[in-house]
Amino acid sequence: MRHIISILIENESGALSRVAGLFSARGYNIESLTVAITEDASLSRMTIVTSGSANIIEQINKQLNKLIDVVQIADITEGAHIERELMMVKVDAAETASRDELQRLADIFKGRIIDVSDNIYTVELTGEGEKLDSFLEAVDSESIIETVRSGAIGIARGNKSLQV
Repeated sequence: MRHIISILIENESGALSRVAGLFSARGYNIESLTVAITEDASLSRMTIVTSGSANIIEQINKQLNKLIDVVQIADITEGAHIERELMMVKVDAAETASRDELQRLADIFKGRIIDVSDNIYTVELTGEGEKLDSFLEAVDSESIIETVRSGAIGIARGNKSLQV
């Protein structure tokens, strides 16, 4: 089962390394990982997407709680939550017809063309992973030059929050 684990962690050098080392040492896989500073400059929020049985996820949470840098942990997949990913796709748009088609697809998927050069368009999309996958399927695969994805980030719905 796929889980999104949100961690408030002290914003110090080596903190990310300790978390990644914990996963590596126990043979757990990190499907995606995002880290950024929070509204409090001394804390960062780390979002880890991983998979495993209930026992494995429980072990991961227990081991993460033992790390000194970790302030708070929440498995947000246990409740109602909002999840998004960011993707940028560089596409060959050499032909006029493909430019129009790419603009139409970007509009359908609520994306934006953020960079245009002579023959290349860069499209930005946000949404759930399935939406981004669908966009990639809709675009001619031979015209895709490069794809960059952030991995999932998530936040609990309502007044439930991860804070100190």
